Amino acid sequence: MKFATKALHAGVEPDPTTGAIMTPIYQTSTFVQASPGNHKGYAYARGKNPTRNQLEKNIAALENAKYGLCFSSGMGAADAVIKLLRPGDEVITGDDLYGGTYRMFTKVFAHYGIKFHFINLADANNISKYLNEKTKLIWVETPTNPTMQIVDIQACSAIAKKHGCILAVDNTFASPYLQNPMELGADIVMHSVTKYLGGHSDVVMGALCMNDDKIYEQLAFIHNSCGATPGPMDSFLVLRGIKTLHLRMERHCFNGKKIAEFLKSHPKIDKVYWPGFTDHPNHEIAKKQMRDFGGMISFDIKSRKKEDAFKIASSVKVFSLAESLGGVESLINHPATMTHASVPAEERARVGVTDSLLRLSVGVEDIDDLLEDLKQALS
Repeated sequence: MKFATKALHAGVEPDPTTGAIMTPIYQTSTFVQASPGNHKGYAYARGKNPTRNQLEKNIAALENAKYGLCFSSGMGAADAVIKLLRPGDEVITGDDLYGGTYRMFTKVFAHYGIKFHFINLADANNISKYLNEKTKLIWVETPTNPTMQIVDIQACSAIAKKHGCILAVDNTFASPYLQNPMELGADIVMHSVTKYLGGHSDVVMGALCMNDDKIYEQLAFIHNSCGATPGPMDSFLVLRGIKTLHLRMERHCFNGKKIAEFLKSHPKIDKVYWPGFTDHPNHEIAKKQMRDFGGMISFDIKSRKKEDAFKIASSVKVFSLAESLGGVESLINHPATMTHASVPAEERARVGVTDSLLRLSVGVEDIDDLLEDLKQALS
């Protein structure tokens, strides 16, 4: 089944009672049992809900995975993965990482005796320098947030398998439409469903996909026991959003390419981070593991002045100054004070997240309007 067909139909079945083609919103906290323990797979909605179950099957199908689990946020999904570990275990991850993930790793789980190594993953061979018998997890973002580093998933998978580690890939920036890490050897694929999967800036949700039965059983236990599960209305909204994922991603990619090219030729712009450029680091790997290059772009201005970046971010009229990404509307973001404020300044500077860096989530508006908006904001 091709991607567009899976987006509409995979895991989704008409309501058996009424024949409704759209998945009903099972707005209930509990389910009646014929006798104690005698139920049809549904007892209490934290554990299972029919609306959420169809969404989990749908997302798993998009990632070519056997299992899917949905969480109340992307951070809830990431939290569940780290809960697979024990005190003394070690994690290797990238040095250009979403600020919320960095904050959770360093401010929450580090206190429980889990050690995190933040390294440059642009060259997967760097991993070997930090591997030891305590290494249990390699956590990868690709493209990274916000400098769009490309990490070779297949190379990371080979290293993880050789050393008996779990490889988890945050696929949020690419979406399943552009990249399928399971096919490249990932053990777990994570999404902030809030972003491209939901696609309309009206839901907060996360998801994990996997093939291994044991990993699924462990994560399903954490999912139910710790309770970071989404409600049926949010699940319904994401199911609806996914039905247009392929159409939206085509426009995100088209608009993103045009804007990246415009920014690269603008006299006030110093550097543009977009993996579609042939001179972007690891562009060839991006070509190999992605179907297109997406609508996420970051750029640094030549003046290197924070106040100039603020002025641009505050001058847009079609773009909106806001956190998050992946919605139909275009957003502009100042990572150093917004999404990555929890990362120490010296760490941000080391990986290129300067005070003059801006990040764009390019939406699906008319490209001429978006270009005109950036022109006037940069004037």
